[in-house]
Amino acid sequence: MNRFLGALRALVITAAASISLIAAAQVPAPPEIAARSYLLLDVTANQILAQKDIDSPIEPASLTKLMTAYVVFDALRAKKISLTQTLPVSPRAWKMPGSRMFIDPKMQVPVEDLIKGLIVQSGNDATVALAEGVGGTVEHFVEMMNAQAKVLGMKNTVYKNPEGLTTPGHTTTARDLSTLATRLVRDFPEEAKYYAIKKYRYPGTPSTNETNRNMLLFRDPTVDGLKTGHTDAAGYCMIATARRDFPNLTGGRRLLSIVLGASSETVRANESQKLLNWGYTAYDAVRLFDAGQPAATPAVWKGKDNTLKLGRPEAIVVAVPAGSASKIKTQVSRPDPLVAPFTRFQPVGSLKVTLDDQPVADVPLVALDAVEQAGVFGRAWDAVRLWIK
Repeated sequence: MNRFLGALRALVITAAASISLIAAAQVPAPPEIAARSYLLLDVTANQILAQKDIDSPIEPASLTKLMTAYVVFDALRAKKISLTQTLPVSPRAWKMPGSRMFIDPKMQVPVEDLIKGLIVQSGNDATVALAEGVGGTVEHFVEMMNAQAKVLGMKNTVYKNPEGLTTPGHTTTARDLSTLATRLVRDFPEEAKYYAIKKYRYPGTPSTNETNRNMLLFRDPTVDGLKTGHTDAAGYCMIATARRDFPNLTGGRRLLSIVLGASSETVRANESQKLLNWGYTAYDAVRLFDAGQPAATPAVWKGKDNTLKLGRPEAIVVAVPAGSASKIKTQVSRPDPLVAPFTRFQPVGSLKVTLDDQPVADVPLVALDAVEQAGVFGRAWDAVRLWIK
């Protein structure tokens, strides 16, 4: 079962990385956004709806802590650490400048509290304590961060520290941040709850330090994350994610906005809210096929079954300009002939989605069921039929 779930998770990840917005007719113009760069992603459809300078190198400030959290959550899943386990606070962690959880070397702090300090308070001291607890040293933990960035396909990201303080060469891009944020939510859905916590402080620390800096958590009930960051060099940055219910979408529709280099806390919150609201109104999410529903059932040769069901284990959803759903056209592109065997979830072709004859998305399709190879007689008979064909 674990192998099956692992394969399924890898499949979803591969598809998510492959589905992209290519072009669309009459694309709605995004609002003016007061930031150096920004990106709006429809996570449900995995399509970029709006963007500016998303491949330009930027300093991530405390958005760095998203990767820190990813590595920590991965260590929890692998049972290398536990939520109830306590970690020491080293002098290095205690002396960290910038945002703090206000822990000190006299304390032994549970991992779960350090995670809350990392996420809610953006504590650099909590970050270093976790990095040392998971990686042994901060330096080794940073190596783990960079290795994970490569695995996730973050091609333009280099980490020099786990907390995000300004360091030469510590850079990323809006596109890479969208990859990280999306994978963080998808790979660790149970841990995503920490990003929605509005207030937290460790016993004995200042109550004035308990409020999450993500203003949208207090303004918009559909916002449930994700992280803010600020340094003089980076400006004010925010990654915000929201999930709103729609009758045609089981589990709702999730959008993710990235605003980098805004001029203040208020501006980054306002611009993030503006992007999210625009995305939900300017684009409709259209469910083309349910989870596990075949998009096509073509004939298969030399197999124990005569057909092969092609689809996705999750629902196939695309985002199109509002009011244009009726103009969507789909076409399955696949190899021909299809010759068994096929394993379950084996990639086989794609679903090409167009709007007004312009490409919208190219969704990888997989075999929803395995098709075993036929016996010697069946294969021979189909070989003859294929030759005649």
